[in-house]
Amino acid sequence: MEFEALKPAKKARIGIYTIGLKAYWNQFPGLKERIEEYGKFLEKKMSVHGDVVNYGLVDTESEARKAGYWFNEQNVDLIFCHSATYSTSSAVLPVHQICKAPVIILNLQPTARINYRDTTTGEWLAHCGACPVPEIANAFNRAKIPFRLVSGLLGLEETPEISLADEKTSHRMEATRAWKKIEEWIRAAAVPRTLRESRFGFLGNTYNGMLDMYSDFTMIQAQTGLHVEVLEMGDLDKMMKDVTDMDVKRKLEEVERMFEISGDSPSDPIARKPTQEQLDWSCKVAAAQEKMVKEFDLDALTYYYHGEPGSYFEKLQSGFIIGHSLLTAKGIPCSGEGDLKTAIAMKIADILGTGGSFSEVMTVDYDDETLLLGHDGPFHIAISEGKPILRGMGLYHGKQGTGVSVEAKVRTGPVTLLNVTQTGDGNLKLIISEGESTDGEIIHVGNTQTPVKFGKHPDQFMEEWFMEAPTHHFAMSVGRNTEIFRKVGELLACKTVTL
Repeated sequence: MEFEALKPAKKARIGIYTIGLKAYWNQFPGLKERIEEYGKFLEKKMSVHGDVVNYGLVDTESEARKAGYWFNEQNVDLIFCHSATYSTSSAVLPVHQICKAPVIILNLQPTARINYRDTTTGEWLAHCGACPVPEIANAFNRAKIPFRLVSGLLGLEETPEISLADEKTSHRMEATRAWKKIEEWIRAAAVPRTLRESRFGFLGNTYNGMLDMYSDFTMIQAQTGLHVEVLEMGDLDKMMKDVTDMDVKRKLEEVERMFEISGDSPSDPIARKPTQEQLDWSCKVAAAQEKMVKEFDLDALTYYYHGEPGSYFEKLQSGFIIGHSLLTAKGIPCSGEGDLKTAIAMKIADILGTGGSFSEVMTVDYDDETLLLGHDGPFHIAISEGKPILRGMGLYHGKQGTGVSVEAKVRTGPVTLLNVTQTGDGNLKLIISEGESTDGEIIHVGNTQTPVKFGKHPDQFMEEWFMEAPTHHFAMSVGRNTEIFRKVGELLACKTVTL
């Protein structure tokens, strides 16, 4: 299902420059213009995924300094150093001593094979981008500047007239593999930019006694840049007072489009067909939740509030799940039980367009060798296998109140789990694992549930996962996202573990 985001994720600001040796330009006519055109090709292709600024050619140490200051002015998140021909490392290092944005060296050759018989020195120099890379790497290492590297083919669609070799390499594996890495770096760079400009709502409190989920808001902001806006139930109640009958009607129409309204569960006596009163109340609360998100300019929300039994606030929180599922599908991830770290995991997955549904381990099917992963509470409708089902809940297990819950399954196919936890020294840590969502059975108790098979026995997977000391919730995303999540971890300077 497609949803219009209430607040679209930011695009990364990407810097690029091309390097060369100034002495070559008079010696080999056309070489300078040729490699500049390669740089423009890179700029155009990268612009599909990010906001790209191209400094152009850097061929001296003094030009490198100018480029460094210019990239600072452009507020870039990431810089690609395009190694197009030989350059001294002294004409590269100053860029990154001045601008501290992460740097990736692009070692992309225009042709798969030079024309050995006809190649001139000038022609060879247009294909010797690998030559200075060890020198640059050595200089970066000694200057304590972290760097990354992508090697492969440039991937041109047409051969330039000046070339003596075949430069149509877009179909080659070496080009598609390199461009996949480049795309992942650009998309990953959107995560720290979006997070450091984000406002996460924290409504209520963290579920009492769940020690794994407690986090220091200052630590969260220090490591991600995001602001935590502490909200009260009274803030939501204020929005409730502004909800009109027309707001409720529109929200009910939205719910009827997006969800299947269930009958009674065939097995669980507390999972019933939602009453019209429950649906109307949930839709009124959902309308208020969306108003609150807009009022406080939120990018994500974590929440939990049980309320005094029989109180108004208990009734108010009983209507949370539908609205928070709708918000999650619209780019405002909502995590239950006050789990702020999992809201971050969900937001990372959502920024990357991979979903990110609130989950935990529910049970193991040893016959199918799958783990049933899900939770009561919000679901990312955009990655659902068919229409999610709404069930009336006579009891929110482990919590107070009754209301409407979502029963749904993430669509069949590859999935990647992303866990954001906190280590004993107070640092955030990412734990990543890929699996396969299967078409196995689920239970009909009003929870989101997805049977997932991993590349190892469930016992082995659980032992390895649990030994990493995760937060017990995590975000389930669709697709094989290990590499891009790892890049996010690197850009956020978080320890990252892949199982």
